[in-house]
Amino acid sequence: MKYDKKPLYRKQNTTTRIHPCDHHMGGKYKWERAKYKKINEFSIVRLSMKGKIMRGYDYTPLFRFLLNKVGCLWNDVFSEAIKRLDKSEPIYWMVSLDHAEKREYVRIGDSSYYSQLYIDEKGYLKKVNSSFEKGNIPIYCSCCTYTFNGELII
Repeated sequence: MKYDKKPLYRKQNTTTRIHPCDHHMGGKYKWERAKYKKINEFSIVRLSMKGKIMRGYDYTPLFRFLLNKVGCLWNDVFSEAIKRLDKSEPIYWMVSLDHAEKREYVRIGDSSYYSQLYIDEKGYLKKVNSSFEKGNIPIYCSCCTYTFNGELII
């Protein structure tokens, strides 16, 4: 797929190292991968071994893009972002459509935090709390590296 601009996601290399939390393989996968599915009385089709989980995608460029577009019209931002993405779901990890679910920040991944965004009544993209800073993020572990809006929290 060719883009006029760079895509707003990166495909990470997940084949060089295997982490048990990342790949979710084990005994259950071993016994379920070659099951047969009965469509009707006369035909049996073998199911695909292809996984259902999309691994190895990093949407950090999308989150930076959305933060840079705060104050712009949502329709323009969404139409540009959707052209440069593989699916629209990651946009709504950061942008809240429901006013009841607004929070000051969202956690994406293990230790990456971003400002929660919403669409105001006039259709502009806004931060839920523009005065929220990286010092307000809760630090649970001293050995992990935490980030807020792409900046390192010390």
